[in-house]
Amino acid sequence: MKAVTWQGKRDVRVEDVPDPRIEQPTDAIIRITSSGLCGSDLHLYEVLTPFMTPGDILGHEPMGIVEEVGPGVPDLAVGDRVVVPFQIACGNCWMCLTGLPTQCETTQVTGEHMGAALFGYTRLYGAVPGAQAEYLRVPQAQFGPMKVPEGPPDDRFVYLSDVLPTAWQAFEYASVPPGGTLAVLGLGPIGDMACRIALARGAERVFGVDLVPERLARAAARGVQTFDLRALDSEKELVTAIRDETGGRGPDAVIDAVGTEAHGSAAAKLAQQATALMPRKLSAPLAERFSIDRLSALHMAIELVRRGGTISLSGVYGGMADPMPMLTLFDKQIQLRMGQANVRRWSDEIMPYLTEEDPLGVDDFATHHVPLSEAPHAYEMFQRKQDGAVKVLMRP
Repeated sequence: MKAVTWQGKRDVRVEDVPDPRIEQPTDAIIRITSSGLCGSDLHLYEVLTPFMTPGDILGHEPMGIVEEVGPGVPDLAVGDRVVVPFQIACGNCWMCLTGLPTQCETTQVTGEHMGAALFGYTRLYGAVPGAQAEYLRVPQAQFGPMKVPEGPPDDRFVYLSDVLPTAWQAFEYASVPPGGTLAVLGLGPIGDMACRIALARGAERVFGVDLVPERLARAAARGVQTFDLRALDSEKELVTAIRDETGGRGPDAVIDAVGTEAHGSAAAKLAQQATALMPRKLSAPLAERFSIDRLSALHMAIELVRRGGTISLSGVYGGMADPMPMLTLFDKQIQLRMGQANVRRWSDEIMPYLTEEDPLGVDDFATHHVPLSEAPHAYEMFQRKQDGAVKVLMRP
């Protein structure tokens, strides 16, 4: 089959690889019909290269048609249309039953001291072949895949794999009070969708911050009050502008949907780049123990949120030696929540929003649809924020 493989920093290729096969009774084989390109994939494209191996198959946002099922998968049948969560979880362990499938005790990558295995996401999360491919082996298929109805286009449901539950959890973790205010830093796919969910679920005002014109325009068109970082002289000016809109206090909650890719610390950027260029035997241990993030977005969130407010992190951070302003966090009595999205925890709550009325705008959420063969160009375009690319879907 054809699949998108990682070959090095900023080097992905579409190659012929062996077709997946049933390996365990709880496996299923899915023929992919749509697969998303995620901002997290860009971490592999550039930042997390020490944990990659040439030939790794990328991607973790798939949907498709069931082609084969193992004997331990009673509720799936050949021909079912399904969306597959980005994490692999059993549904039966204590963590899964508690609503934390990202910490599944059956699939935890204990050798790396990490949580549940993920599709297409480095050896830290199990090095499981990913979903930017023609076919996908789905472990723990008795729990993960979500059946969706025939008829509507893939775009209606494919975001259940990651974007929708990640944005939904970001809003849940933000604990915005009824009629409250929320600031969202970063209006990429997750930040954009978090704004939509917040407005649909009762936030009185949502402030969106970014510096990409197309992202700002998309959010503004859906009722978000946007702030263009390019038009402001400093972070202090942004904080003052949003505080002026919230009685001088700041918003009740802030979602950091940027993560470690934030524009900010030159020293942290240099450290990331230097680690990525080292031989893998040296760079991986160094990155695990001493890696640092570019924390400008998080620091902005800490400064911006009102006292006693909440910060919800959906942007990915991976540093092990990050300097944190603990005095400010403590003094402002800030609550901080974060983590990979627990897809199946939220999927049933999200499904009623995926109707013909399309309140979240999923049907036209993607800015680009490309064939799998154009994946290298899609990665470059998305990474450079070219051609108005906000969300890209690949179709084998």
